[in-house]
Amino acid sequence: MSPAEGGPAARRQAPGRAAFALFRPIGLRWHDNDVYGHVNNVVYYGLFDTLVNAWLCERGLLEVQRSPVIGLVVSSSCDYFASVAFPQRLEGGLRAERIGTSSITYGIGIFAEGAATAAAAGRFTHVMVDAATHRPVPIPEAHRAALQELTPEG
Repeated sequence: MSPAEGGPAARRQAPGRAAFALFRPIGLRWHDNDVYGHVNNVVYYGLFDTLVNAWLCERGLLEVQRSPVIGLVVSSSCDYFASVAFPQRLEGGLRAERIGTSSITYGIGIFAEGAATAAAAGRFTHVMVDAATHRPVPIPEAHRAALQELTPEG
């Protein structure tokens, strides 16, 4: 059921740009569109993963083959508010919604370039784990300090 038909996203409001602390451009690819002529829902989850992990890599908080502590995704969700399609240009908004002892929930908005409200909004939760054992560990202090950049007020 779509939002227009009264589905779950109909009860939620599309977030605006002020809800996010950081924006990145996103390029769509031809094969991101599905037979209905818009970006397929599964593509959004890949965009979420890329936005979060690119930010971690840029901040020096993740070296894929070397980091002693990594984030494993334990939960993700997405609400859709408007269709987008290749060749549109998009922007991804990122924020830290919740910073716990060993987990971080990121809020992500996918915006058509220049749009005031998100076409899709999601949540993406990492639990920080020891890379060798995959057992939960506290969020490292360097991560915790960098996450302050991702609070809309911060």
